[in-house]
Amino acid sequence: MTQKFASALYEGVVTHHRLRPKKHKLRYRVFSFLLDLDEIDGLAKHLRLFSRNRFNLFSFHDSDHGSVQLKGEKGGKTADLRARLEAVLNAHDLGECAHKIKLLCYPRLLGFVFNPLSVYFCHRTDGSVGAVMYEVSNTFGDRHSYLIPAGENGVDQKGVLRQSCAKGFYVSPFIDMEADYHFRIGMPGDTVAVAIRETDAKGAFLTAAFAGDRNELSDRKLSGAFIRYPLMTLKVVAGIHWEALLLWRKGMKFHKRPAPPHQAVTYVQANGTKAAQAGKR
Repeated sequence: MTQKFASALYEGVVTHHRLRPKKHKLRYRVFSFLLDLDEIDGLAKHLRLFSRNRFNLFSFHDSDHGSVQLKGEKGGKTADLRARLEAVLNAHDLGECAHKIKLLCYPRLLGFVFNPLSVYFCHRTDGSVGAVMYEVSNTFGDRHSYLIPAGENGVDQKGVLRQSCAKGFYVSPFIDMEADYHFRIGMPGDTVAVAIRETDAKGAFLTAAFAGDRNELSDRKLSGAFIRYPLMTLKVVAGIHWEALLLWRKGMKFHKRPAPPHQAVTYVQANGTKAAQAGKR
């Protein structure tokens, strides 16, 4: 009898569209894993091509994720990712949202991974999403997370969640820090969609999105993904640098890199955007 997992593989497309000051578009075919954090060990036992915290064709390493360390953790030893996330949620009175945590991310492929954005869906005991954490990494080795409660409205009847926050972490040398993120999440099901609109005082200047279709996590599907997307995680980094070169050739302005935020996680109150904060002054 085939074991059923809530975890899945999503194949789809990443798109970016810069609207100003220079127009620029990109489109890449990629795949992502949606991992129920309680299933990872079971997946590693069930699948020959997937492992946890050790080398395989596909693998998941706890140290690749989670912006915080638990008290008492030593340099080379990283605690279970779920334990670290529970600590973050409890610290912000969101412990009820740790009943089920699912992570949308790239896996390691032949030992290599870079995740520009990882999304954690934090579920209450009734199955509803109580909070989402957006974990952002840059190519300078920094990582930061934005933890946003789902709020009173939560996921709408179409399965879409809308959230916003002020940008507080340096990502691209071509984007100023004075900006806001507006997230539109199509909850994982047969499909998943994560769209980000970035705005400043003049309005929207960048949109980025991933949309994918669900497949089961099986050795057959993993083999197919490896054939269709060879060295994908390495190509993610190569693509970032290639697109940066194209933007530089278009004359895009460089913005100085500030020090990363002191806090590993930014907890976002309702409408914590820079535009909203400016309106209150």
